[in-house]
Amino acid sequence: MGKMELQVLKGISLDIYKNEYVALMGPSGSGKSTLMNIIGCLDTPTSGSYILNKHDISETADNKLAEIRNQEIGFVFQQFNLLPRLTALENVALPLVYAGMGKKLRTEKANQVMELVSLTDRSHHKPNELSGGQCQRVAIARALVNNPSIILADEPTGNLDTKTSYEIMEVLDKIHSAGNTIVLVTHETDIANHARRIVRLRDGMIESDMVNEHATVYSH
Repeated sequence: MGKMELQVLKGISLDIYKNEYVALMGPSGSGKSTLMNIIGCLDTPTSGSYILNKHDISETADNKLAEIRNQEIGFVFQQFNLLPRLTALENVALPLVYAGMGKKLRTEKANQVMELVSLTDRSHHKPNELSGGQCQRVAIARALVNNPSIILADEPTGNLDTKTSYEIMEVLDKIHSAGNTIVLVTHETDIANHARRIVRLRDGMIESDMVNEHATVYSH
């Protein structure tokens, strides 16, 4: 903040394992967004280390970080962040374009994940022709298309009504059941209750880290 240094995270130690479903919770200013940015390789810590699939991210050059982000992390944001001129299918295939994959194979892979989020019939529509819930499904499909190590969902239902929010959480639950690792940032208890583990932050430190015995589990 200008010339003043602000310490956001203070000596956090956290392990997240393959196929976990973890919610990060905490009041505004608790450090949950910064922690998510570090997990997502958007920020690097000023000290300490972050190991992702045996890579020490804290010592990785920026160009290599971009590559790791594209291959290892799938992002789902509150704002969807879809490109308005591209169809849903083209938006989903975008990470594969950056990965240098040929058109035929990336269309095939994008179609597979569109099917997973039950949106095959809307694949040739542009974002302005889709509802908020459908846009978020497209964003989830885009996050999945590279088969990443972690899906990071930052307030994924923040712009959606209650019914649509539950539908999106059901999609995430299905993805977790298929073997994906999900880290969810939310301030809403009912949304956090879909996770199997809840980590609460306060003032840049972990206040509690516990198994969620009230997890909402869908049967498929």
